[in-house]
Amino acid sequence: MITRIRRIIGFQAVPVLLAFFAITGCRSYHVGVTIENRTGAAIQLLEIDYPSASFGAGSLGPGASLHYQIQVRGAAPVKVQYTAADGIQKQISGPTLSEGDEGLLQIVILPDGKAEFTPQLSHRR
Repeated sequence: MITRIRRIIGFQAVPVLLAFFAITGCRSYHVGVTIENRTGAAIQLLEIDYPSASFGAGSLGPGASLHYQIQVRGAAPVKVQYTAADGIQKQISGPTLSEGDEGLLQIVILPDGKAEFTPQLSHRR
């Protein structure tokens, strides 16, 4: 009987908590990042640096994509580092991300150590 009462109270608390968070605006802003390898060869030791953190992969095959969701703290440019098929390390700087940014960022890694950055971001505070 007591367990049933606790369950009912618990279920009633869920909508109240959801309404509370919606009203108070408790929200985290995220940027969905997609990295696509269009170099024509596998790349190794891929690292994406962004304000306050980084992520990456040991390797990314030709034509392959990596998807990751980040939360930006502070402000700084995005930096892409990887080792190309010829063994040479490449470093590319991209757009600046700022705390409060949300949306999408596409990074296409191209031959010859180049990349295209396509941000689709909005800034919220």
